[in-house]
Amino acid sequence: MPIMVREDEIVQEVVINAPAERIFRALTRPEELLAWWAAEGKFQVIEAECDLQPGGKWRLRVAGRRAESAVSTVRGEYRVVNPPRLLTYTWIRENENWPETLVRWDLKEENGCTTVRVTHSGLISEALRDRNSGWGLVMTLLQTWVERSS
Repeated sequence: MPIMVREDEIVQEVVINAPAERIFRALTRPEELLAWWAAEGKFQVIEAECDLQPGGKWRLRVAGRRAESAVSTVRGEYRVVNPPRLLTYTWIRENENWPETLVRWDLKEENGCTTVRVTHSGLISEALRDRNSGWGLVMTLLQTWVERSS
């Protein structure tokens, strides 16, 4: 899974052995997000809300590994919802002094496999890029979940 870090964005890509429609569901259904967005000893999504339409709100509550970071919230607004090929939304970490950024998921299916690319842009500083550098792990979790549950 190559990761590319550009001036203000992180791009991560993986090929998943599943149709794009299946992957899109995993990215947009609360029950699916609760099932796969977790890494033992690191974090786990404990609540997910998705109003899947342009202008609709989304929210994830995430339990961290340390007591001092017990629960954090990431939220935003869907900008583009084009199943099963494209999903974009804003990304805001509540109670952290970071600007709103943008996450874009591109899914390209070919012969039953889907190339999934996530681009997180608006990362205007090295500290902000470091804070949002976990996309490789997120992609691995997504791939594992979708391939096992398909």
